[in-house]
Amino acid sequence: MSSAHTNTAHDHSTDHHYLNHQSGIWSWLTTKDHKRIGLMYFITIIVTFALGGFFALGIRLHLAKFGATPLLDPDTYNKFMTFHGAIMVFMVIIPGIPAFLGNFVLPIQLGAKDVAFPRLNLASYYIFLAGAALAATSMIYNQVDTGWTFYTPYSTSKTSSGVIFLVMGAFTMGFSSILTGLNFIVTTHKLRAPGMTMDRIPLMVWALYSTSIIQILATPILAITLMLIAAEKVIGIGIFDPDLGGDPVLFQHFFWFYSHPAVYIMILPAMGIISELVTAFSKKTIFGYRAIAYSSVAIAAVSFLVWGHHMFVSGQSTLAGIIFSIITMFVGVPTAIKLFNWLSTMYRGTISFEAPMLYAIGFMFLFTIGGLTGVFLASTGMDVHFHDTYFVVAHFHYVMVGGTLMALNGGILYWFPKMFGKMTSDLGGRISWVLIFTGFNVTFFPQFVLGAMGMPRRYFDYLPEYTNLNQISTVGSWLIGSGFVVILITLIHGLLKGPKSGDNPWGAKTLEWQTSSPPPHENFIETPTVTAGPYDFR
Repeated sequence: MSSAHTNTAHDHSTDHHYLNHQSGIWSWLTTKDHKRIGLMYFITIIVTFALGGFFALGIRLHLAKFGATPLLDPDTYNKFMTFHGAIMVFMVIIPGIPAFLGNFVLPIQLGAKDVAFPRLNLASYYIFLAGAALAATSMIYNQVDTGWTFYTPYSTSKTSSGVIFLVMGAFTMGFSSILTGLNFIVTTHKLRAPGMTMDRIPLMVWALYSTSIIQILATPILAITLMLIAAEKVIGIGIFDPDLGGDPVLFQHFFWFYSHPAVYIMILPAMGIISELVTAFSKKTIFGYRAIAYSSVAIAAVSFLVWGHHMFVSGQSTLAGIIFSIITMFVGVPTAIKLFNWLSTMYRGTISFEAPMLYAIGFMFLFTIGGLTGVFLASTGMDVHFHDTYFVVAHFHYVMVGGTLMALNGGILYWFPKMFGKMTSDLGGRISWVLIFTGFNVTFFPQFVLGAMGMPRRYFDYLPEYTNLNQISTVGSWLIGSGFVVILITLIHGLLKGPKSGDNPWGAKTLEWQTSSPPPHENFIETPTVTAGPYDFR
């Protein structure tokens, strides 16, 4: 991608940019600059991730030992499980890439000055904060032990009133997700630079655009469902509780109709990051641009049709199970298109194995395992055995953590020079990758075996034959935690003492690398004109 005007920004790269455009904490709290809002999301997500990680390590420490002297009592264990899941899903993985990296890079990649609705963008952040604070109240007020899925009738009739705070917190955060998606769609359609047609927008934008469609269409379903839980608990109307004439399976339909598309809210932006990393570090034009772009839209569309594979043992009809099974396996087609196109891009490319590229390769390895084990669970016969076992836990984490968080780490290291004009230590990035990649496989691969052996998930205790694999899994969890500490130290060191990066340290071709680092307040000194595709390395 080339621009006739962006080079004029380089003369201003050292004296005026979005970080020093205004000073003082109030200028940050009231900013309408998409870049600053993205960084505020980042700081918030770091805090919530640390909290969710604390609960995860507590769970794994408890499960390292079975029998007489557990670390946690049963009620506390269930609360740890609930808060770990709810925090990581609703406060980290769903907003992680779109709200942080998407906010920062999407307008610059399009050649725009900002998102279409800057005030709405800031409102989205404060709505997210309000929802997170409301959910956190449940940790103090009677707490919640329903699991992050809030399954009825337990969540409406058998647990504390703290569940109202947690579900209404998730309800509130859903509005932030919807407004962010709306902003991205309008920005993509209306604020592209001259010459940037839809077949020239970067694949990161395509991924965020497809994600935004899911956010707008699916999130209201969850919001209404969570509101019905609160209404049933407070008013006593019968919706899901059979004692009141309700149907608990109806809740599962509502919840998974949102929550399976939500998997792609988490993973599609990660795939967008991988597309950027693979072409930049292979120094090669992306293979099959249109196929990758349209496969993002295809994944978004199919994601609404597969929720029933979570309910093979719920009593749904055999015909429904077969249909959901076939459609679920079909999701593998557009996903495989992306994977094969990334590998084809790398083939005969001039690959540099710097830390962001290592995270991209780690994503491809771990997500492939997660995807293939998903095919096992899509088979109705096998799912009957694996359902609610540690096989599902391992599959979910290979997709979500091995997918989303690996890509998020790679994206942070890749765009860090653009955000701050400084380089991070490549050695620190590599060490963090080794610890996280190794620790992840040590943690979760044994859980596939545990699930195949029949160990149920969410159980406070287990049989002695599961001890060794659980202990191995616990060791791996601390390796993962160490890796995230290393990458945090690497980022702080880069921020404080990192060498200046220059405007385009990776030699990438998309528009954000054609302006200064850090970018000016309005992204470009003059509006860029696009004359070629986004990955033209010829």
